[in-house]
Amino acid sequence: MLAGRHLNGCDRAGRPLDAAFAHDWATLPAMPWSPRVSRSRFRLLLSAIALTALAACATSPRTGDSGQPALDLQRLMGTWYVIAHVPYFTERGHVASHDEYTLRADGKVVVRYLYRTGFQQPWKQLEAVATVVPGSGNRDWRLRFFRVVPATQRILEVAPDGSWALVATPDRDLAWVFARTPVMDDRPYQELLRRLRGHGVNSDKVWRVPQLPEQVGELGFERPNDP
Repeated sequence: MLAGRHLNGCDRAGRPLDAAFAHDWATLPAMPWSPRVSRSRFRLLLSAIALTALAACATSPRTGDSGQPALDLQRLMGTWYVIAHVPYFTERGHVASHDEYTLRADGKVVVRYLYRTGFQQPWKQLEAVATVVPGSGNRDWRLRFFRVVPATQRILEVAPDGSWALVATPDRDLAWVFARTPVMDDRPYQELLRRLRGHGVNSDKVWRVPQLPEQVGELGFERPNDP
């Protein structure tokens, strides 16, 4: 995931130069196979190279991002409540969810995601380690859950007073509205939806996350997985 961009360059559209024809290589019938390398293993190797190249291009900063000021990484640490999201399927139906960011001495960030599947259910958590991409102004993070499952996120905006943050994946298919407090009034929330749209996020797919039991069943809020 982290390798590949310096090995396999991308074209102007952000596509890897060699990934497009990696499949053709893998299906060539007349390759001089080594007795130590089976055809199936060679195909897996080429597939891995192609996926690595695609991931490297997809997670690289977009054109024009260099003009944004760098974020203070230390100020991003602490607890962020998930006010709303375009959720990954494993996040659907969670309540009281929040992230806890902790900066390590090596510059990486420990990300702990805590949630419940219902307000009467026990707390659960997932943990990842994020590498902040150099040269991204501390905005692009590459995460690994369980040390092997990759994910990427970009911090689109942070409030001047640090009270909220907008986060998305590079393709904008997933997005999150974070806040330092668990409850946000409707007016500032609608303003943040407008800002998300300006970053290319489809706000029609955004659901609010119940942080309090009385929010369950309200318009625009997700239903808990467990009542």
